[in-house]
Amino acid sequence: MAKTAKVLKAAKFRTAADELTELAVKGLQEKKGREIVCLDLRQLRSTVTDMFIVCHGDSTTQVDALARSVEEIIYKETGESPMYKEGAENAQWILLDYINIVIHIFQKEFREHYGIENLWADAQVRQVESN
Repeated sequence: MAKTAKVLKAAKFRTAADELTELAVKGLQEKKGREIVCLDLRQLRSTVTDMFIVCHGDSTTQVDALARSVEEIIYKETGESPMYKEGAENAQWILLDYINIVIHIFQKEFREHYGIENLWADAQVRQVESN
């Protein structure tokens, strides 16, 4: 009984951003997203969102598939679609904005060039292991 209460108490503190983050990560892992990183921005001042998720794919086809996978999983589980989506035309850098979380899916060379992770150096960083 105490174990159940502990699990329920822990679940109570999960936020919408936490749930969307886990769903997005699941979508990225299903299509073999590379070097998935979650940047928790909630402790920083003047941020535009709670979480950034960054990863890359090896081709425009994979970048597109990663974005579609994230959209499908989040929609299936929550009924939510991104409020804003950009970059799908050329699939070099696709941004999916769900307000609480923003997902950046790059081709590797564009990820290295823009260095999104470096812009938020004070964020709490979580490296996600590949499946």
